Amino acid sequence: MTRPVAVITETEELDPEPGLRLLSDAGFDARFVGSRDPEAIAAAAHDADALIVGYARVDAALLGRLPKVRMIATMSAGYDMIDTDEAARRGMWVSNLPDSATEDVAVHALAQALALTRRLPQADAVVRGGGWSNDFPELPRRVSELTLGLVGFGRIARTLAHIAAPLFGRVLAHDPHATDWPDGVERADLDKLLTEADVLSLHTPSTPQTRGMVNGPLLARMRPGSILVNASRGDLIDPGAVLEALDSGHLAGAALDVFPVEPPAADDPLRGHPRLLLSPHSAFLSDASLRAYATGPAHNVIAWWNTGRPKTPVVVPEQATAPVPRTASTQGAPA
Repeated sequence: MTRPVAVITETEELDPEPGLRLLSDAGFDARFVGSRDPEAIAAAAHDADALIVGYARVDAALLGRLPKVRMIATMSAGYDMIDTDEAARRGMWVSNLPDSATEDVAVHALAQALALTRRLPQADAVVRGGGWSNDFPELPRRVSELTLGLVGFGRIARTLAHIAAPLFGRVLAHDPHATDWPDGVERADLDKLLTEADVLSLHTPSTPQTRGMVNGPLLARMRPGSILVNASRGDLIDPGAVLEALDSGHLAGAALDVFPVEPPAADDPLRGHPRLLLSPHSAFLSDASLRAYATGPAHNVIAWWNTGRPKTPVVVPEQATAPVPRTASTQGAPA
């Protein structure tokens, strides 16, 4: 009987071998495309039952060329690269990896916030330039007197709130969809958050409503001298508006781990601004997270094939089509 087919589109910096090996050991014909190109994906996955996606865009046009696919697994917590409405309409499951790098991203955002609050980039520049403490251009601020504001209150923001609460004087969060509010986190509307937060950290997905939300008018409502941190999605911010706020001093600093275009061009003004602390979309990186990203999507696919449901679904079709026939071994199924 024909083996089920699972195709990995691309993995960027990840090694695809652990995932391919898990799938193969579980009885799949496992393939790796190594490209985001829809033509290459369609050619490799024309007979696929499951698709594992890195950053490749999986839209209605591509799904229309993959008639057998009933399961799409992303290699990230985000899944905005998938046309989830079209996937659900076609009876497909979509899964993500909600916890693979939660701690790593939360710690990264906190590290960025503390580095800017303590003026560490400026301190580093002073010493490297031959100066000392009397040459320090700006005084750091005491963190216990500051308010941390979180836009969005999902897993990462909750972890950040938990580890940051002992350091900051207050933690505020805005999320109209959150229902559970732990002790030590004040629920706030967006206006209150913007006017009272000294450090504003973004933790919201990219949607038509949130893309470009950090624009000139929003930045103008923020507290003068505040700090912006974005380790969420690059298209949440208007880069020009952020640069203008930094130039005027309205923002004391900003930390970006993600960018509207990645990587930014060599002459992108974001690369050279002295009040920007940059990292190369690396907030998720750790030895533990790389292991989880490499194997987690395969575990989702294997669980779906063996049980009819992935481990961490984000799209549950109303009339899901069970994978038939089930010829894959249960050997590779997660515990």
